[in-house]
Amino acid sequence: MWRPCSDEIDHVTDTVIAIAKPLSRFGPGQPVPGHRPWPRWLVDSQHWNLAAAQLAVGELSLLGLWGDVDSVHMALHDPREVSFAVLSLPCPERCYPSIGLRHPAALRLERALFDMYGLVPEGLPDTRPWLDHGRWPVTHPLAAATHNDGGGRRYAFLANEGHSLHQIPVGPVHAGIIEPGHFRITASGEIVVRLEARLGYAHKGVERLLLGADLARASQLAGRVSGDSTVAYALAFAHAVESACTARVPPRAQWLRALMAELERIGNHFGDIGAICNDAGFGLMQAHCAVLRERVLRAAASAFGHRQMRDCVVPGGLVADIDAGGGGAVQALIDEVRLHFPALIELYDSTASLQDRMVGTGILDGGLARSFAAGGYVGRASGRDFDARRVPGYAPYDRLHFTVPVRQNGDVNDRVWIRIEEVEQSLRLIEQILAELPAGPVRMALPVCAGIVEGIALVEGFRGDVLAWVRVGADGRVARCHLRDPSWFHWPLLEAAIDGNIVADFPLCNKSFNCSYSGHDL
Repeated sequence: MWRPCSDEIDHVTDTVIAIAKPLSRFGPGQPVPGHRPWPRWLVDSQHWNLAAAQLAVGELSLLGLWGDVDSVHMALHDPREVSFAVLSLPCPERCYPSIGLRHPAALRLERALFDMYGLVPEGLPDTRPWLDHGRWPVTHPLAAATHNDGGGRRYAFLANEGHSLHQIPVGPVHAGIIEPGHFRITASGEIVVRLEARLGYAHKGVERLLLGADLARASQLAGRVSGDSTVAYALAFAHAVESACTARVPPRAQWLRALMAELERIGNHFGDIGAICNDAGFGLMQAHCAVLRERVLRAAASAFGHRQMRDCVVPGGLVADIDAGGGGAVQALIDEVRLHFPALIELYDSTASLQDRMVGTGILDGGLARSFAAGGYVGRASGRDFDARRVPGYAPYDRLHFTVPVRQNGDVNDRVWIRIEEVEQSLRLIEQILAELPAGPVRMALPVCAGIVEGIALVEGFRGDVLAWVRVGADGRVARCHLRDPSWFHWPLLEAAIDGNIVADFPLCNKSFNCSYSGHDL
């Protein structure tokens, strides 16, 4: 069984290194040198299929599935062994055994992979395009060879048969300030019997833009994948690069990164709590939560020079230290939230008309949440106890005290309560960071890497775990990078959660998931 040498451990960032103990049974796999902190194994189709079988029965969790010009990669987590690894399958014939055939969570990832690389998942039950709407000037833009396409193609939604069924199309252009996405609702009277989403309208070609970019430019691109998670994405990218380059980030930078991540978390949770209540016709909560969110953004601007803290996290640390008055602004924010937020929680919990809309609506089954490795408030509201700050873990959270809230009902109400409880835990974390913030520099120069190196990271954003995988060439530029938003696994679960609810509850369920269009579409 492969294990990292002691020198590797000594130089890797403070991220906890997890060894893929269960994956040794897939051997003989060939370990790929220079891949950190998790091992990457080159496997054959037999062992690839073995991983698919274990995903199907829940022994492994799928964290990511992405392509290369001539191979496909899969990131896996064994929750029993607390271990992680990447499996890579060469595709000389430009095809590979479908994971989605056995494990539905991989279906859309494989459809997107085909659109981008032209790699064919053999046996894939759904071969419709996903990101490619037939509007690109070329097909398979990340493949070794591309060709011009003849234009748009008709997209066939799944067929529905039954008495008195009707369809309601929603989007992709929506009534409010919202990203584009199309939803096809099939209903029997007022009861939803199927929801099918079509996404990809916000595709920006991020993975193509990252190719050949220097690390500074790549960090900026990563932070723009999903604007409301700019800290989480920049941090995931930075962790991946730092692991690849065996860089030690100054402790002060680690602590300030955590401060930024928690500010981002509570700001987004305030926005979500208010918006969910507004979709249930209770605009008063949205008004008060919007005030608190604005306070978070102003404190972030005072502390780090930008309301969303964009372009502050870079490989090696931070662009700049916290502003002189930043600590005071953040402490003032904490005091204000602690003063006003409890009354809002009481208002939410004691409003009968609001509870009538929330409780028992949009229930996500816990087994389905575990099967799709749902993260964040979506998974935790349905009993999946996973948080990347703890497992695989990264500094400084190993030195901070916090609780990860978990609930079991899986309805809109529980997804709101997870957010409420996470705000309370983030306040606790921020207070610890301010009290124990170490002195010192906030940035270090990355070591020069000899040859090609690879790194992978998992960071806890406000929606759930964000995955970043990067290959850095000998020239110090990005040779390949893949970023995975938690929404890849959450969008299909929204379709399951709305089943059997009334049509009028679709906006409520949708907002309680708050999946990212842009983060999904890349």
